[in-house]
Amino acid sequence: MKNVNKIIVGCCIVAALVLVTACNDGLDIQQAYPFTVETLPVPKKLKVGETAEIRCQLVRGGDYQPTTYQIRYFQPDGKGKLEMDNGTVFLPNDLYPLEKETFRLYYTSASTDQQTIDIYIIDSFGQMQQVSFSFNNDSSEGE
Repeated sequence: MKNVNKIIVGCCIVAALVLVTACNDGLDIQQAYPFTVETLPVPKKLKVGETAEIRCQLVRGGDYQPTTYQIRYFQPDGKGKLEMDNGTVFLPNDLYPLEKETFRLYYTSASTDQQTIDIYIIDSFGQMQQVSFSFNNDSSEGE
């Protein structure tokens, strides 16, 4: 009988410990949601001075209101100019605030070589998405 009482007391103590540690007053709030950047197709060839419109949509996996996004670009090949639909001309590797989820970028060719631009979107939690575009020189004469 003593052993049965010890087992019952032991089970009660274990149950009490489980119940006490299982309670948590903290509320877990997810802040960092995954996101992607979707774009419409762009031309593959550009003449020097010609501008390509790049339509972009930021697709968020959730909505945590204080999350902010920034954009930067790098051009490993060729020369050109990238600007935002609000007129902001980007400098390579500088961060700029991204204020809308739907936006347009305009790339203007300044080279007869192949051109590549890498665009990076970074959220306030350090998550990053990259999209790349390549353009060949359009040397055709007719419009």
